[in-house]
Amino acid sequence: MSSPHPFARELGEFVRARRTRLRPHDVGLEPGGRRKVTGLRREEIALLAGLSTDYYQRIEQGRDVRPSDDVLAALAGALGLGDEERRHLFALGHAARRPAPAPVTREPERVPERTRRLLRVIDTPAVVLGRHLDLLDWNPMAEALLGDPDTYPPDRLNMLLLLFDDVLTAQRSCPDWEKQALDYIGMMRAAVATDPTHPRATAIVGELSIRSAEFRRLWVRHDVRESVRGTKTFRVPAVGDIRLDWDTYPLPGDPGPVMLVFTAEPGSPDADRLGLLASWHASRSAPA
Repeated sequence: MSSPHPFARELGEFVRARRTRLRPHDVGLEPGGRRKVTGLRREEIALLAGLSTDYYQRIEQGRDVRPSDDVLAALAGALGLGDEERRHLFALGHAARRPAPAPVTREPERVPERTRRLLRVIDTPAVVLGRHLDLLDWNPMAEALLGDPDTYPPDRLNMLLLLFDDVLTAQRSCPDWEKQALDYIGMMRAAVATDPTHPRATAIVGELSIRSAEFRRLWVRHDVRESVRGTKTFRVPAVGDIRLDWDTYPLPGDPGPVMLVFTAEPGSPDADRLGLLASWHASRSAPA
């Protein structure tokens, strides 16, 4: 049963995703006989949280429920949520208690000029991502590492759309691709939680849900990422493999864009290759 309240729907989907990932032994229950559902049953979570099965089922269905903080805390405990997941649950629960949001006018995302200047003086690959992972700006080193974004139509300049691009994914050989995909999806989930009906999010998630079985499999996990960092190996034909750390840094706004910065350990072979990449890109970009 659907709900006209977008936050209640998101809350229900999140709780259901976490329930289906638990097994009886995770919460000290006996497995019993043959189980017809993936993960715990609704009545088992309801029992662990001290709720009636009917009330818990209404939460999962995204129906008109306004769970108190005590109920949310009980659910977090029953589902074994970590700190980040618990904050996400409470944010959705608090939003679901408010009246359904009225339609709003959403302004296009823009990168402040001071941020653009900062991007240009950073001597390591860096990009600015919008709340839904749209690529808003980048510096020359990012272009050298990732390719020229101007070869794509503006509406395709999105990290999730590029990551699940049929041509690019068919050629990928990166061993940590799925982890990176989960990180980006987790960032999109966090953005959707703040504005579930945003047309850009709806368009991106809708398109990928239709054309990518991999995206559908990872999206239903309902993972969420508040901040993201990691390490990735880039295969750059001009200089060889480069292993870089990457971190995201929030920029002003509510919610604002983030700056994604790639760095190498000083003095390492990867730092040397990054320097070679800079020289190679500069030579190619120099006017004839």
